[in-house]
Amino acid sequence: MTMTISLCSRTASASILRSFRPAGTRRWVSETVGKGGKVSAESVAKNTSNTNVSGEVIKKNGWWHSAEFWGGLGALAGWGMSLSAIYDATIQGPEVISLNMTPVLIVYSTLFARWAWIVKPQNLLLCGCHIANVLAQSNQLRRALEYKMANGEEQQVKELTKNAGIGAAALGVAVLAGPTVQGALVAANLGAVSAVAAAPAGPFTVHFWAPMSKWLISGASFLDLYRPTDKISLSQYTALTLTGFFFSRYALLVTPINYTLCSVNIALFGSSAWHLGRKINADYIATDSEKDQNN
Repeated sequence: MTMTISLCSRTASASILRSFRPAGTRRWVSETVGKGGKVSAESVAKNTSNTNVSGEVIKKNGWWHSAEFWGGLGALAGWGMSLSAIYDATIQGPEVISLNMTPVLIVYSTLFARWAWIVKPQNLLLCGCHIANVLAQSNQLRRALEYKMANGEEQQVKELTKNAGIGAAALGVAVLAGPTVQGALVAANLGAVSAVAAAPAGPFTVHFWAPMSKWLISGASFLDLYRPTDKISLSQYTALTLTGFFFSRYALLVTPINYTLCSVNIALFGSSAWHLGRKINADYIATDSEKDQNN
């Protein structure tokens, strides 16, 4: 008798809730009751607060959960990087330009211009800043190469040009063959391999390669950890540090969520902040003897 009353009570509760709760909550109630679980007012309210009438998850409000907010800050920091290259070109000599960092920045901005165009929500401000950065960094690279040539370093210029050509050729082949290879891997039903190939942010998408290009920026920063501070651009590394900070959060709010982008921006923030701290210390804090020792 007790079992019958309990079953009727559960059925009645589920029926009442089905009549006015959203679809997502109705499914949750049915599953919970079917498994013999208890449905309290608090648990129903909590479940309902996270779904709309179609059973879809409701996005949280506020600046902390806003992709537009963090994407806007990231775009502004990106514009700072582009403008810093233009600023450096007008007041500083080509000797401060890093031949490790500048080509990486060109590749990075090319990929991120594409990423900002297709990511959801679309970020046109970010796309525009990366197009501007490609132009600005290309000009910086031209200045650096001309400076090297004028100072008798033709061999280094030839080596860099050769490596750039090989990289461009490899990239072209990868782009052209990518869709065919992806389709073959997905169709082969290779378990985890096929799942990774078909992933929205997988290795056959710009969602994967844009963050990977940013790993190259972090790597270039780590390779130059003790670069002389007189050759560190204050404006450029300020922009890079802010970019790393803002994008660490932004990467978790876009569609598809990009954990690779999040991790690389944490690394970028750390490496760029290190250079920025050394530059500020050398220019504004350290004594003359300490500056000579650091450089």
